[in-house]
Amino acid sequence: MAFLLFVVAAILSVIGMATDNDTVFDVSWLVWLLGLLLALRAWRQHRKYGTPERLAAAAEGGDLRALRSMALLAKIGGDPDEAERLFRLGVERKDPESMWEMGRLVEDRDGLAASEQWFRMAAEHGHFFAKRFFRPGSALNLDGSNPL
Repeated sequence: MAFLLFVVAAILSVIGMATDNDTVFDVSWLVWLLGLLLALRAWRQHRKYGTPERLAAAAEGGDLRALRSMALLAKIGGDPDEAERLFRLGVERKDPESMWEMGRLVEDRDGLAASEQWFRMAAEHGHFFAKRFFRPGSALNLDGSNPL
C-alpha cells in the first residue's frame, strides 16, 4: 500500500509542478507523508520480534503470528516434525493461517488428497485461498461434487 501511495504522490508532484498547480502539489505532500507513515508502520511490524529468542518468547506467550513464524522456520530448516507440532498448536487455537500451512505441509509430504481436511478446515474458518480450492473446477472440487 505504501508503494502505491509513493507512486501516486510522485505522479501528483509531477502534475503539480508541470501545471504550476499549488493545490495538487500540496496534496502530493500529504500523500507522500501518508505513504511514509505506512512504510514506517510496515517496517516496525517486520522488526517486531528482532531476535529468535524474542520470537520464541512471543510464541510461548500465545502470539499466533510468532508461532506460525517459528513453524515456518522449522519447515524451511528441514524439521517437518517440529513444524507440524507448532502448526497443530496454531490449529488448536483456531488459526486459519496455521490450518492452511498445515495443509501445505501435509500436501508436500503425502499429496493433495491427504491435505484436503486441513484445507477444508482453513476454508471453513475463512481462509481466502483455501476457499478457492473448493470452487467448482478447482483442485479439490474438479467435478463440482465436493463443495464447502
